[in-house]
Amino acid sequence: MQSICTPALGYKQRARGLSFYGGAKLLLAMRLFLEVSSYASDWPQFLGPTRNGIYGGADLSEQWPKEGPPPRWQKKVGAGFSGPIVASGKLILFHRLDNKETIDCLDAQSGQVLWSFNYVTAYRDDFGFDEGPRATPAMDQGRVYTYGAEGMLHCLDLQNGKKLWSIDTKREFHAAKGFFGIACSPFVESTLLILNVGGRDGAGIVAFDKTNGKVLWKTTEDEASYSSPTVATLEGRRCALVLTRGRLVGLQAEDGKLLFQFPFRPPISSSVSAAVPLVINDKLFLSASYGTGAAVLQIKDNSLRRLWESDEAISAHYATPVHYQGFLYGIHGRVDPGYDPTLRCIELASGKLMWEQKLSAATVTLADKTLLILTERGELIRAAASSTGFRETGRAQILPNQVRAHPALANGLFYARSKDKLVCVDLGKKSN
Repeated sequence: MQSICTPALGYKQRARGLSFYGGAKLLLAMRLFLEVSSYASDWPQFLGPTRNGIYGGADLSEQWPKEGPPPRWQKKVGAGFSGPIVASGKLILFHRLDNKETIDCLDAQSGQVLWSFNYVTAYRDDFGFDEGPRATPAMDQGRVYTYGAEGMLHCLDLQNGKKLWSIDTKREFHAAKGFFGIACSPFVESTLLILNVGGRDGAGIVAFDKTNGKVLWKTTEDEASYSSPTVATLEGRRCALVLTRGRLVGLQAEDGKLLFQFPFRPPISSSVSAAVPLVINDKLFLSASYGTGAAVLQIKDNSLRRLWESDEAISAHYATPVHYQGFLYGIHGRVDPGYDPTLRCIELASGKLMWEQKLSAATVTLADKTLLILTERGELIRAAASSTGFRETGRAQILPNQVRAHPALANGLFYARSKDKLVCVDLGKKSN
């Protein structure tokens, strides 16, 4: 295979002496195991505890009642595509009410509002779709992080909603509005808060001190895409993976040093790349729509090798596919009006199409051996994660139409929102 890694040249980087290594690989592995285990039943950020759409918490019921999974509570909500997150028994909802971007903290079991925080916004959507926040918040060590549609970054105290610090990234870094506003969901890594900012003067990707908002490093001149960053251990080091508007960028997480890159961009300017890169052992999976398709890369000696790349395999427009035992499950094709997306299963190793099923736009969450598919029309579909064919095992209408936000799954409870409604339904396994 041809190596396609390119050297880290020509990018401004300003490290601030941060270092969180210094331990043996065994200690790093133990720390990561403990972190993942402690959050297994929570959903503290976009796409869950490991940012890959996989739930590892309490067992779920194998069968739903005829009328569907029992609802716990529901709440009317404001504008936005930001998904709920849940940790420490609390749910964070980020939405827009009138002219204010609003952060509500709810009791995750009852839906009772515990506190609220808001600030004025003047965001206007150029296409008239929705004028609320797009990015899903993150929770970490008693702090809540939100990133608004105009680029306002906030850190709040989880206990009382008090503002700890904030940064106007549009003013500070000249971050561009893009087609549909700013949409990067924050990622917390050790002492860092990493954002795909798309700013000028070397502020394409920025890492902040999560405790005070100080810039620890910034790098690249890349415009932001609608994809959110992720971090994984690759070849013994923590690596931040960011899909910008033009490429995949691999950075050393501690200081932002560019390790590798891979050109990956739709062929037309008016396009959106939103799926998060997936790390599957030593392989990286990327996907986008508009004739881009998917690619699987293998990393070795800080170099990338393209195993395959094809627009015939799967073309993820907004939602990130999930991986299970060598196969990927996700929505293929554009999800705009006039298009006919399908749910597909492809083989990771080759991109071979195993099966497809007609379906509307949807998000896919993996729980054990089960796919939880939340469609844009508000249906929750339960299906087997099987490469041999689509096998539906349950279906329920849990929301009205116009569902675009990603859901959360914590402690057996499924949280999802539509354009104007947030629901909590119980998917947990019932004791005899």
